[in-house]
Amino acid sequence: MDAQEILNFADDLVFANTGKHLEPLQQSILRSAWQGQKYSKIAHEFHCTEGHVKDTASELWQLFSKILGEEVNKANFRVRLEQVKFSNLWNFNKDIVQIGEINFCENSSHSPKVSNSAIDEEILNKDNTEPKVRQFLAEMPMSGIFYDRTTSLTTLKQWILHENTRLLAIHGIVGIGKTAIAAQLVQQIKHEFDFIIWRSLATSPPLSILQTSIIQSFCRGGAPVPASDEGTTTGGLPLLEYLQKYRCLLILDDVQMVNSSGQLAGDYKPGYEDYGTLFRQVAELSHNSCLVLLSWETPREIAVLEGKNQPVRSLQLNGLGAEAGEILREKGLAEDTKWSELIEQYRGNPLWLKIVATMIQDLFNGSLSEFLSDDPLFLGDLESLLHQPFNRLSESEKQVMSWLASETAPVSLAKLPDNMQLSRSHFLKVMQSLGRRSLVEKIPEGDSLRDSYASRTFFTLGPVLKEYVKTNYSRPNIEKEARSPL
Repeated sequence: MDAQEILNFADDLVFANTGKHLEPLQQSILRSAWQGQKYSKIAHEFHCTEGHVKDTASELWQLFSKILGEEVNKANFRVRLEQVKFSNLWNFNKDIVQIGEINFCENSSHSPKVSNSAIDEEILNKDNTEPKVRQFLAEMPMSGIFYDRTTSLTTLKQWILHENTRLLAIHGIVGIGKTAIAAQLVQQIKHEFDFIIWRSLATSPPLSILQTSIIQSFCRGGAPVPASDEGTTTGGLPLLEYLQKYRCLLILDDVQMVNSSGQLAGDYKPGYEDYGTLFRQVAELSHNSCLVLLSWETPREIAVLEGKNQPVRSLQLNGLGAEAGEILREKGLAEDTKWSELIEQYRGNPLWLKIVATMIQDLFNGSLSEFLSDDPLFLGDLESLLHQPFNRLSESEKQVMSWLASETAPVSLAKLPDNMQLSRSHFLKVMQSLGRRSLVEKIPEGDSLRDSYASRTFFTLGPVLKEYVKTNYSRPNIEKEARSPL
């Protein structure tokens, strides 16, 4: 495309989403971005300051980021619009009607036929007749080898197919395999749905942009907009109308990214509270769809609404057992008699074991015995991976994690050090939050090691997390960080 074509295309995009055409200054900014020119030249042509041009450009890039659902700036503008232009997206956008901030399909009799694409969508046929399952899985990561989780998969299928679960959370610490089991679940139950749609929240899209993206997938699958009177109970969330009209399996990955960092688990970022409304509406309204949430932490709505007789469930995904030996075999580790010790230390976490197995090959020439004899527990590349969830903790959570890491034995909630400076009620909130983040291990009541304390519950940290906290959140480190200049 030449510069004029991209200007026309950009103007069409803006008009379709705002009802306004590009202004002359905006057009000049886009042309300069296309040709690699500086803003100072535009300022000279329009007899304005360069700062005004930059402010206008910033607003323009934000507008295109909102329209396209991904970051757009001067450097990537040309590439982003070419990708949209040549990916058939604009073909179906022309058959979408703008209502407020949400795009709705026109009557399906006028909807274009969009060809299948390996990175776009797949329509599966039963008996080679009418299209049955419309899959939009471009954002689903390739999971590679799937390690046996028969029991968990059976539970998930029971909840979705036989107990009509409408809202389901699969949660667990980073690397535990949430995406992998969800991808396997999709393959095993895909023929039970009209639509299967996977979306990632890794970039923290506002709900309005996410809804637009998902509704466009329905449009491309030939779904007409539901009658207006069907949406009177959806609380202003048009996506729910489609979930009511069609049987849809909708998977949202990285849900923790719409929650705030530095707060207890479950608090939404400012402006993202409408996600909580969506989750509650999905749970409470009548429909045959299922929304699956993949997250490092249990969404607050799940914790409140789930129950044995409720259409809301959660599954905390734990580590692999002996099945994790396959990972070590693939990595070429011998001494299989010691595999169980390594698996236990790293709590059967598939990604953690892949990382540590690579370290053992690189640093210990594959000698598992030598690695296990090393003290303290070596984290290596695993430490940078753990920065992600730990950077989301509140200061009080870090304080409690530091205390738990310093204890040599599991502790009960009755034991609270005087110098922790937390009220009893806040301490309990912190422990609940850490549990929702899958960062603390709970020893069940009546554990054989503590039969004499069967009426109490004990908490501890796994070896990897304990070593990480000691390294990064020890008292000297915390005090040093507090004294460091800004």
